Amino acid sequence: MKAVLTGHSRGLGAAIGAELLARGIPVLALARRANADLAARFPQLLQQQELDLGDPAALHAWLGSGALAAFLAGERQALLINNAGTVQPVGPAEAQDPLAVAQAVALNVSAPLVLAAAIARVPGEKRVLHVSSGAGRNAYPGWSVYCATKAALDHHARAAALDAGHDLRVCSLAPGVIDTDMQAEIRSTSLDRFPIRERFEALKREGALTSPEDCARRLVDFLLSGKFGEQAVADLRD
Repeated sequence: MKAVLTGHSRGLGAAIGAELLARGIPVLALARRANADLAARFPQLLQQQELDLGDPAALHAWLGSGALAAFLAGERQALLINNAGTVQPVGPAEAQDPLAVAQAVALNVSAPLVLAAAIARVPGEKRVLHVSSGAGRNAYPGWSVYCATKAALDHHARAAALDAGHDLRVCSLAPGVIDTDMQAEIRSTSLDRFPIRERFEALKREGALTSPEDCARRLVDFLLSGKFGEQAVADLRD
């Protein structure tokens, strides 16, 4: 078994990477920046590729290099965790930079779908996990792009599950509210761009945020369980 993980340089992605590696699962990690801590702790199991997943041309070129197929060659089971994503741009449509919208769609939607299609072609059993969000299932002011891109992952999983054979399982999973840099970014957003900021400030004050490590442990448990893929769209808190 080997895993491909995106967005491992910090936050939940770093915790997922550490959890997989601690279980002895080799990981090919894709992000704009390398994770020196994981590299030092797991030098024999971790391969890193510095890659801007929000750049479709760069992703296409990397896939064309054959690196993914080489990493997974001969494996009976492959895992893909599409974790990389951005909450930006935040604010009403008239305040959104069109280029930032395009970059968010490329990172949050295009890259996960491209990687899912690429890994589905590899022989053996495949499990694809999209890290989704409650924002994909509920609309929030200021988050039209984030909500739409996470909803796209949910619906991709629903449709892909209908197509999937016995060797491919897909799930778009909402992990809950996690104490990461993204949450800090959300709390620093101005009220005119994100009117419900107080809700997230209260979660931090009340200690209601899950640690990345605890979330990663439960996420990997779910990914490796026999129940993975029974539901195309799921919530880790259920």
